Amino acid sequence: MSRVRALMVRVYLSESDHEMKSLLRCLHDELQVCGVTVMRGIAGYGGSGVVHEASLVDLSVDLPLVLEFFDLPEKAERAIERIADFVAPGHVVSWPVTIEGGGKPC
Repeated sequence: MSRVRALMVRVYLSESDHEMKSLLRCLHDELQVCGVTVMRGIAGYGGSGVVHEASLVDLSVDLPLVLEFFDLPEKAERAIERIADFVAPGHVVSWPVTIEGGGKPC
């Protein structure tokens, strides 16, 4: 079984950031990174220390969002540089991963 080195990228946002559509459009249309997944958190807090959480009666709250993607290291690093326009400093983390089964990502 062959393996390919890649870079996993995680971006921390909140629903109130209003950058999600622009960020997704950039990652998909311009950068064409491997598939992006956005997960909505049920609770979280950031630098302010204010906890945001959902309850059964909430219709709209400022919940945390986590956007993840992976790609070859060079492409992922270019994407990280490009999305800096959409994301507050310190809200992007990355780490090396291995794609099992070989082949090019995507």
